[in-house]
Amino acid sequence: MSSISGMFKDLTKVKKARNGRLASWDQRGKNQDYWEIPAGETICLGEVEGPGCITHIWMTSSSRRVKSPSILDPELNASAAPVMEIHPALGVIWDDYDPFYYRKALIKITWDNQEKPSVLVPLGDFFCIGNSYPGNFTSLPINVSLKPEEAGRYGAPCSLSCYFPMPFNEKCRIEIVNDENDLPFILYFNIDYEMYREPLDEDTAYFHACWNRENPCNGWGDDLQVNSPEVNNVTNFKGENNYTVLDVEGTGHYVGCNLTVKHYQGSWWGEGNDMFFIDGEEYPSLNGTGTEDYFNHAWGMQKNAYPFYGTVVHESETGDFQVSYRFHITDPVHFEKSLRVTIEHGHANQLSDDWSSTAYWYQTLPTVKELAVPPVEDRLPNVPVLPERKLKTPVLTEEQQAARDSYAKRWEEYEPARMKQFDIKMEKARRESKLNTEFAKKLRDEYDR
Repeated sequence: MSSISGMFKDLTKVKKARNGRLASWDQRGKNQDYWEIPAGETICLGEVEGPGCITHIWMTSSSRRVKSPSILDPELNASAAPVMEIHPALGVIWDDYDPFYYRKALIKITWDNQEKPSVLVPLGDFFCIGNSYPGNFTSLPINVSLKPEEAGRYGAPCSLSCYFPMPFNEKCRIEIVNDENDLPFILYFNIDYEMYREPLDEDTAYFHACWNRENPCNGWGDDLQVNSPEVNNVTNFKGENNYTVLDVEGTGHYVGCNLTVKHYQGSWWGEGNDMFFIDGEEYPSLNGTGTEDYFNHAWGMQKNAYPFYGTVVHESETGDFQVSYRFHITDPVHFEKSLRVTIEHGHANQLSDDWSSTAYWYQTLPTVKELAVPPVEDRLPNVPVLPERKLKTPVLTEEQQAARDSYAKRWEEYEPARMKQFDIKMEKARRESKLNTEFAKKLRDEYDR
């Protein structure tokens, strides 16, 4: 037995494994290295036979609606890098970005031959993008990186990484569900995995993730000042009406969550204690001292990002919502029968804010409780809406009318040509979805020889 210890000790030992990758690379040998995920469809990124383990997921995406006829040729532009579509040049391309597609799209992962998925989460929230509003942060298992000019924008394109190990014994299937009614989005991805010849141990715990939202939370005192003596003297021993981060049956361990809170009172949204109910407890055996304390902050939330805890988006940047994360990598919460992870929304559940969260945990199969997410309309973030502008068109000159007529004619020709390119790209995604699974099967067969 090796005496070497430490986080990276596995790097000091030769491992019998073969690497594989599911990717959106252009299998025609060209440079269109992304998939156009069709609206209203589920696309399989790939299916891999086990035994194996996903070691890293990287993605980046963008969603846009073409609003006007570009001066670029639609066919030629479709073969160029999509950076022009991500950063439209004024007077060249006019796209209307879908700011909330991170909440509309879902990531879905199914292990072995289960009928139920073990991961079912809005795409953005899986990577700690709360309210479809990305922020730069670095943690040990999940990272998000976006350019400075993209900061402060709903639906901004960014780089997403997940390093949670995800073992599987027989098979894994990774899918993207685009719940958008009429708008596709582009997706680049690399999903790295290892293949093993020997089956995994019987006690292998499988990665899981689920999403929850309460909008609003059922508060009883939004008109009472937070931290006032009247509120602070209310008791809550059993966690009744707490916000639920995770409610699961089986055997395994909880490894953390991200939490998005949109606050409405204008004071402070915290002070709620975290309460963990292990294996059917009536009273929680793990009691916290405040929401900010659970996320390893104090006296409110700080603007920082560390390996195991931190802030993705600070309320000072948004004015009304906070995105935080806490990963139990070195201190997982174990359960043998069941686990319920809850947090008070304000002390003793005083406040009626908008809470949403993604929970991450490992457990043995099968996944007992079926995962579900609410429909799209119940997933969208609450954002300020400007009043509708009612504009009156003046009497046009001949030149102005000619300009409008010319624009309309150009749009009439451009739109179907551009949509044809979307259709070609969506068909490419459907085709390469099958090719990814076929290539993974070929790798597996060669490795097993």
